[in-house]
Amino acid sequence: MANYTAADIKALRERTGAGMLDVKKALDEADGNAEKALEIIRVKGLKGVAKREGNTTSEGLVAVKVSDVDGGQVATVVEVNSETDFVAKNDKFIGFANEVLDAVAAAGAADLDAALAAPLGDGTVQDAVNGAAATMGEKIVLRRVARLEGEKVTAYLHRTAKDLPPSIAAVVVTDAAGEAVAKDVAQHIAAMSPEFLSREDVPAETVENERRIAEETSRNEGKPEAALPKIVEGRLNGFFKSAVLLDQPLAKDPKQSVAQTLAGVGGTLNAFVRFRVGS
Repeated sequence: MANYTAADIKALRERTGAGMLDVKKALDEADGNAEKALEIIRVKGLKGVAKREGNTTSEGLVAVKVSDVDGGQVATVVEVNSETDFVAKNDKFIGFANEVLDAVAAAGAADLDAALAAPLGDGTVQDAVNGAAATMGEKIVLRRVARLEGEKVTAYLHRTAKDLPPSIAAVVVTDAAGEAVAKDVAQHIAAMSPEFLSREDVPAETVENERRIAEETSRNEGKPEAALPKIVEGRLNGFFKSAVLLDQPLAKDPKQSVAQTLAGVGGTLNAFVRFRVGS
């Protein structure tokens, strides 16, 4: 029987994030040698990466790093996915995701291709992702990346379960005055999931489609022809309130819109991003 203890198993699991059975098998094969067992786990894991390529990665976490730069602040947002919540809440996975975040932020990457090519350790982020998949025994994916810059950047992370890492990230870019309500707006974004910042950001074809649907619905309901324009505009405004951030009633105080909340402090909101794991 290989010469190792429960403490050896625990230590190797913490180093690799691999399952207990995989760790025990590796230690058995390595006759209790931890370094050799680590190599065995990595080699076997890398062989399985291709086999797991088609697996679904709907768990994981979101992470944000905000840094000061000349003239303002910059935020880097990443979503790192795993196959199961067991891995997602593992300290090894969480630590790896933070290493990826730091590497992506340091490289100034604003899109996925640039992020995967960013230097990390002796290779790239993509190399590190492959290595993490090998040791943790699951498909690991850096799914998406965002970079926002402005005078003031405020981030909010939300956990949907106490035992899991954050799964929703909301980041807003404001001017100095807007920072006073930025956290409220970020929490609102996390809860309400707006699609657009302002009405001007909604594609013209989307607006026209919503207008057509509103008109057809009103006609099918037998609304008077003379009243159609007003009814259609009312329903279109309803669409804007559901999809446009500035038009939405603020979650914390529904008596005023997000735009009114910002106006109340003389602030401006310039950009936002919202990530939710798996969506």
